[in-house]
Amino acid sequence: MAFDTEEYTSNALWFLAGAAVGATLALLFAPAPGHVTRRKIRHAGRRGLIAAERAGEELMEKGRDIYEKGKQVADEAAELFERGKKLVEG
Repeated sequence: MAFDTEEYTSNALWFLAGAAVGATLALLFAPAPGHVTRRKIRHAGRRGLIAAERAGEELMEKGRDIYEKGKQVADEAAELFERGKKLVEG
């Protein structure tokens, strides 16, 4: 079974979103004063944003890698096509 980068990234992002929602709900129902709860929500939001930025950066890097590999395969295929064309004409 091949490793599916797109599925892994999607699952990771859903996990992060679920964790952020769960943390927010836990804070909303926590028995703390409003200003403390709001501060905790802000901090949780910042941590979630940082995690999402990192996931986005990783996704962009993987996308660049896949693009480069695809370009290399296409270049090699074009070269093989030209060789075959010369053999047939030749």
